[in-house]
Amino acid sequence: MKEATLYDKKKGKIVQCKLCNRRCAIPDGGRGFCRVRENKGGVLYSLVYGKACSYTTDPIEKKPFYHFMPGTNAFSFATVGCNFRCQHCQNWEISQAEAISGYDISPEGIVKLALRDNADGIAYTYTEPTVFFEYAYDTAEIARKQKLYSVFVTNGYMTKEAIELMGKIDASRIDLKAFTDKFYKEICGGASLEHVLESIKLLHKRQHIEIITLLIPTLNDSDDELRALGKWVADLDKNIPLHFTAYYPAYKMSIPPTPLSTLERARRIAIDEGVRYVYTGNIPGGEGENTYCPNCRGMLIKRYGFSVLENKVRDGKCPSCGEKIPVVTSLGWD
Repeated sequence: MKEATLYDKKKGKIVQCKLCNRRCAIPDGGRGFCRVRENKGGVLYSLVYGKACSYTTDPIEKKPFYHFMPGTNAFSFATVGCNFRCQHCQNWEISQAEAISGYDISPEGIVKLALRDNADGIAYTYTEPTVFFEYAYDTAEIARKQKLYSVFVTNGYMTKEAIELMGKIDASRIDLKAFTDKFYKEICGGASLEHVLESIKLLHKRQHIEIITLLIPTLNDSDDELRALGKWVADLDKNIPLHFTAYYPAYKMSIPPTPLSTLERARRIAIDEGVRYVYTGNIPGGEGENTYCPNCRGMLIKRYGFSVLENKVRDGKCPSCGEKIPVVTSLGWD
């Protein structure tokens, strides 16, 4: 347990959390929507600091990041808790846990485990890293000193105040769960699309970002919605990698899985709207796993599942035509 960052004290020992865009007003003895931040006598505490509930080392492609340190491994960990209530959450056992649980691992301990596994960086993932921000912040500080990168795998619901403190986070993979407010309100537990779009804009100004949309048949996969989503991403920056991945039934949702044809259709639409790097995932073996030069269409990075089979990018350029390819292969603080 550690005193939280980003909160204001109000009258009557009420505190207002400023970490995510729910901005919970929490009475004495109460917890925020995330269930892991508690008001004790007018002081807000993180109940999950140093409480890693899950950890392992994964390929960075599993997050998925395709344009950030390809072929490297990230030590990945989470705590319990989330600021969303997604009906289709694949990690609901930990994201929606009522009780605080986990292994006692300090930020220094996380970095030691990453070094033990010969990881290249650390991913704050599996649940929403915003809700264990203090833990992530301290870990990223220590990781940077050991030349380990740090990446957030996030729903993008953090506040602008939180984003301003993310200087040691090198990249974020952001869920754009749908392109309608209705989906966020009904499927994600009363969240707002507008806040996610604003976070994407702010994060894009500060670090490398990639965007992912899990396509759920009948809920967020219409041509009109995909066209609007693709246009919005292209208008922000046509070089932002955009991933469309397949849904599988989980938690409270039993809609049949997403067919590959839906992913391929979404990819075509986004490319037509101007996005230069569009990927498909959760169904291995498709053309959408690979990176192609947007100029000469030559294949630059060949992937299968979470493995990089071939990487032809040299000095940030296509070897065939010289087109600049926005793939991060080293960091300025190296």
